Amino acid sequence: MTDRAAREQWSAAHGSIDPDSSIWISGWLTIVHRLTAPLAARHVPPGRVTAAGLVVSAAVPLLAWCGAGWPLLAVPVVVLAGLLDGIDGALARADGSASAWGSVLDDLADRCSDLLMIAALALLGAPAWLCVAGGALTLLLESVRASARSAGLVGIGALTVWERPSRIIVVAFASGLCGIAALLGTSADGWIATGAAGIAALLAAVSFVHLTVAVRRQLRADGVTPGRRAR
Repeated sequence: MTDRAAREQWSAAHGSIDPDSSIWISGWLTIVHRLTAPLAARHVPPGRVTAAGLVVSAAVPLLAWCGAGWPLLAVPVVVLAGLLDGIDGALARADGSASAWGSVLDDLADRCSDLLMIAALALLGAPAWLCVAGGALTLLLESVRASARSAGLVGIGALTVWERPSRIIVVAFASGLCGIAALLGTSADGWIATGAAGIAALLAAVSFVHLTVAVRRQLRADGVTPGRRAR
């Protein structure tokens, strides 16, 4: 499958969003599709990639908990988890094995990964209440999206500032900076983790409002009024 065809499939699965409209999305998809090609050629089941991504995500809070310079090693692990999250969907679309059940499992794995990333911030030194707030807002954001889809929405509703790439970036930077601070013998790791958790909560809150408003407008435009599900 060509890169253009893969991008068109991604766009169709995400509400006709043009991936080339964002240099971040475009670059990310280029990397994901290049990594997907050899796996598709070997007929690797997407479910295995999803499971591998969840296992890799579970290693992030473990490395954060180890302290000292170990959080530095969490940076490539966080990036790998993000790549696997993109590869499983691209792989399913490439080999035609995408299914409703596979989508459910992928979303479940993503939410578990989100919570594991937030847990890593808490283990790096961020206040528990701030991490709980960030995690709850992230789940609420995705809950709105899932409910809107069941009500008849096609696509993701809106591209917010707190999508999976943003979550990966925040945790990766926090882990790396905390690891560097620990190696330098400073006590800045707690402040760094707290700042990252605050950014996560803020972006999640803004995105929750953004998505809720966008979803309401789209459902109204499509003729799906509140209180009545699409048939």
